[in-house]
Amino acid sequence: MEPTDLTASQLATALARREFSCAELAQVWIRRTEAAAALNSYVEFDAEGLIAQARRADARLAAGERLPLLGVPIALKDNIAAAGLGCANGTWALQGWRCERDARLVARLRAAGAVITGKLGMHELAFGITSNNACTGAVHNPWDPARSPGGSSGGAGAAVAARLVPAAIGTDTGGSVRVPAAFCGVQGLRPSVGRVSAEGIAPISATRDTAGPLARSVEDLALLDSVLGDEPAPLARISLRGLRLGIPDGSFWQDLDPGVQACADRALQALRAQGAECVPVALPGLEQLNAQVSFVVALYEFVRDMTRYLHDEGRGIDLPALVAGVRSADVKAIVEPLLGAGAVPESAYRDALAARQRLQDVYREAFAAAAVDALVFPTTPCTAPRIGEDQTFTHNGRDCPTFPTVIRNTDPGSNAGLPGISLAIGLAGGLPVGLELDGPAGGDRRLLAVAAAVEAALPTMPAPPSVRAA
Repeated sequence: MEPTDLTASQLATALARREFSCAELAQVWIRRTEAAAALNSYVEFDAEGLIAQARRADARLAAGERLPLLGVPIALKDNIAAAGLGCANGTWALQGWRCERDARLVARLRAAGAVITGKLGMHELAFGITSNNACTGAVHNPWDPARSPGGSSGGAGAAVAARLVPAAIGTDTGGSVRVPAAFCGVQGLRPSVGRVSAEGIAPISATRDTAGPLARSVEDLALLDSVLGDEPAPLARISLRGLRLGIPDGSFWQDLDPGVQACADRALQALRAQGAECVPVALPGLEQLNAQVSFVVALYEFVRDMTRYLHDEGRGIDLPALVAGVRSADVKAIVEPLLGAGAVPESAYRDALAARQRLQDVYREAFAAAAVDALVFPTTPCTAPRIGEDQTFTHNGRDCPTFPTVIRNTDPGSNAGLPGISLAIGLAGGLPVGLELDGPAGGDRRLLAVAAAVEAALPTMPAPPSVRAA
């Protein structure tokens, strides 16, 4: 097995055993990243910085120091600050600025020994799910370069799947970690809102945003969560026998691409075969409540939170200048009206927050009434659309709006602040399919333990064809 095939957890163990050096491995990552430049997964790859950090990690390992991530490469979405690197949030108006300090989560990663490789491509301002960015170019899916890797953390999904880095940190407002995980065939965790510090991250919505990891195993997600969430206790070991998984009603299991439906059905069959109980769960009024919360909260808070961020971080521009520089047509159509007649009234925002409270109550009552450990459903109803299908794409024989269709299943849990994990479960037409597990708010470690048990019952995801051919 090549070192680049190792997961982050395996790599940490191998480095601690001195099976190879960090400096040697850095050269491998550099060659792989240069060879995969056509994916456009990175907007800034810091080869010199990677070598310097690797040498320092080698010296620490040689001195007997042991940390959870010592020498392990981690890449960051380009809306997360890291000292010495840019933080453009995928938009032209923020290009060229170098961060003077780390975001708090990056400081945690460095304290755990991680090596930061660079900044990853994303949908402009994180307002989309295709990562087809008119400023920095489209990110390509390693499974099919004509396809989207998902978004807005598309560079993270592509880089991890292509074995350019063992793990990455993205952000998720309505699905922006889990959608790329599903489309690229990796695992992705959206933590409970508030679990991971948002300090130093360009925002959309304080109520909905959270940073979270993408990696190739649940073990890696748990390792990174323990660092980011400051909860070092190991996961509990859970048996599938007698584990209750909830099958939510409503649209979660409806209008699925036939290949997605088949993959998800096979996954449930495998879980039942090992003793899991799949029980129906009612979520009364969820879709209506979610619609009342979703865009109202995000768009109101974007104006408030981005204005504050630009000032507090000393970015040198105001919100009108930021919006004027937006180049992606789909993003411009969302943010430009917010500075004029399309601004969300405060009264509508207050109503949306009240609806969010009711949405959270629906989830809380459903988990309690059904006595389930997690809700389970396909992460997305489709596989990855083609690059350029930003507005509409063909789904089940009809034209569908891309953004709301893709995030249909990921959005409600986001608005309720729940933790969610997307697991890679197989291929449909040669493209990855994800299965999501949502848990109760604050139940991140329990959800990770459940996900580990589920992952063990499912087939191992292969590498993309381009990686296998390399």
